[in-house]
Amino acid sequence: MRTIKGPGIFLAQFLDDKAPFNSLESICKWSAGLGFKGVQIPTWDSRVIDLQKAAESKTYADEIKGIVQAAGMEITELSTHLQGQLVAVHPAYNELFDGFAPEALRGNPKARTEWAVNQLKYAAKASRNLGLDAHATFSGALLWHTVYPWPQRPAGLVETGFKELANRWLPILNEMDANGVDLCYEVHPGEDLHDGASYEQFLAATGNHQRACLLYDPSHFVLQCLDYLSYIDIYHEKIKMFHVKDAEFNPTGRSGVYGGYQGWIDRPGRFRSLGDGQVDFKAVFSKLTQYNYSGWAVMEWECCMKHPEDGAREGAPFIKDHIIRVTEKAFDDFAGTGADEHLNRRVLGL
Repeated sequence: MRTIKGPGIFLAQFLDDKAPFNSLESICKWSAGLGFKGVQIPTWDSRVIDLQKAAESKTYADEIKGIVQAAGMEITELSTHLQGQLVAVHPAYNELFDGFAPEALRGNPKARTEWAVNQLKYAAKASRNLGLDAHATFSGALLWHTVYPWPQRPAGLVETGFKELANRWLPILNEMDANGVDLCYEVHPGEDLHDGASYEQFLAATGNHQRACLLYDPSHFVLQCLDYLSYIDIYHEKIKMFHVKDAEFNPTGRSGVYGGYQGWIDRPGRFRSLGDGQVDFKAVFSKLTQYNYSGWAVMEWECCMKHPEDGAREGAPFIKDHIIRVTEKAFDDFAGTGADEHLNRRVLGL
């Protein structure tokens, strides 16, 4: 077994034009002051990284790494959640997702997709230059608008959808493989990879690509009423990243899983700051430790009530207190009597 690394913090929800949230140097110092040991960097935010430059220049990548290390921290992983979303966008969502792309590409889905694919390939090289072996992203979605099958899905639609999704991601997965990086999909409603069954269909469509791995975030499973502990039992070999995020699900006679188009504060399913929701993190950390998870525990803060700075201040000690320092000895070693092959055979009556 290994001790999980952490606590880490995903910077995406904290970056701002005001200090100390407006530069990599200052936000790392702020995070370190709260007790975090690692930062997960969103690659779409130019305030903290130039992704293409990090891919093309080892010198620049070393500079980024040095800024983080000067604050006493490490880079846990890079993230391309927004770019990954654009690898596959159903036309119904073009307007909504255009904002994730550079302004010059908006209204041009083909060019937007090509840009997104290149971004992921840059992420593979940048991760290598930074000495990272895992990367976070979203899968995008071609099938999500059919998630509730009414009208009935045409025969073969799902198979065709996953075949196309896999075809778009295979060049990226191969680039990740060439750079020694596991591509970790955050399984998430709104993506075609939103639960274990959909991940399995995608994995099969890629020919079981060894780099098609998982970012585990139990909060998304609470909102789906999915058994997030059994999920670890099933997929632990593929889990290479971990977002520590809390959630709660409190259905009523008026609303359930689908939320009734209500805002987050009124939905039965809501993301919460760590410790304020329903996730059994003691069990989560125990299972990940049991299965020898070797990565980071990274806080992703999302809450419709609490101030983000309070969520971060509480989050670092929360994660630290849940990380299990693994033992190097068995608890019952004191009662051991020693053994050899002759004794073992006598105990067995042989």
